[in-house]
Amino acid sequence: MKVGIVGTGMVGSAAAYALGLRGVASEVVLVDLDSALAEAHALDIAHAMPFASGTSIAHGDYDRLQDAGVVIIAAGVAQRPGETRTDLLGRNAGVFRTVVAEIMRVCPNAILLVASNPVDIMTQIAWVYSGLPAHRVIGSGTILDTARFRSLLGAHLRVSPRSIHAYVLGEHGDSQVLAWSGARVGTVPIALFGEQVSAPITEEVRAKIDSETRNAAYTIIKGKGSTYYGIGAGLARIVGAIRQDERAVFSVSSVTAFVEGVRDVALSVPRVVGRQGIATELLPELDAQERRALQQSASLLRGLFEAATL
Repeated sequence: MKVGIVGTGMVGSAAAYALGLRGVASEVVLVDLDSALAEAHALDIAHAMPFASGTSIAHGDYDRLQDAGVVIIAAGVAQRPGETRTDLLGRNAGVFRTVVAEIMRVCPNAILLVASNPVDIMTQIAWVYSGLPAHRVIGSGTILDTARFRSLLGAHLRVSPRSIHAYVLGEHGDSQVLAWSGARVGTVPIALFGEQVSAPITEEVRAKIDSETRNAAYTIIKGKGSTYYGIGAGLARIVGAIRQDERAVFSVSSVTAFVEGVRDVALSVPRVVGRQGIATELLPELDAQERRALQQSASLLRGLFEAATL
């Protein structure tokens, strides 16, 4: 499957590199307003492929995206130190009108995979501009927050994060909701597992994991300017699920018809992803506090989207 990436900054280039390492695309095409940057990344990543896979790495203009099955949108300005994702909205929303129109001109049947922040609002904007059905416009959403949550739980419980089933819901941002009530290791509730391995999930532990999950991006941005390896790997994983029609479950963002009293809002809940995009939306059981938090997150995102499109 051919994959296009529009925007070859750190996130776009990291996604291209991860796609090549995993070998989940037959061809990756990089497109950027700065064509020299796109060419440089394409050459550098192509030189890594003899050690990794048979993926072809190229660069070009939008016309080079023809026949792409998935186009990752990573275009936009970078998040500044101390800047929230929602602060990015005014600086990034205008970029999408041109980008999405060009993608639709060349490959109208592609699935759009949005990575630009604030990703939930940008996903809804891309959905509006593209005219595609919601299941074919996917935001990376909280896939990375979910990975952080599982990683921290795994470290505390001394078990592989890949054996942990726990999700972050709502906004990829400050109002995200860690769904503790449904968290499991295998089939065992997280609190019970903690007791069994002498690593109890106390209120102090929960608060620490919540804070480190929620604030990880700010720590990374303060130290090195931006986050890219984690989300690059997450984007490659989603593309792999689409290519193989895995029907795998990810906490990705898409326009949701109704969630906790809020209509038509892009946010993350667990979703089944396969060849046609999102196949099924899952609404997990939540406790009362988590439901209130998800409603607040949905309301915040809906309000920001409406403000962005007035």
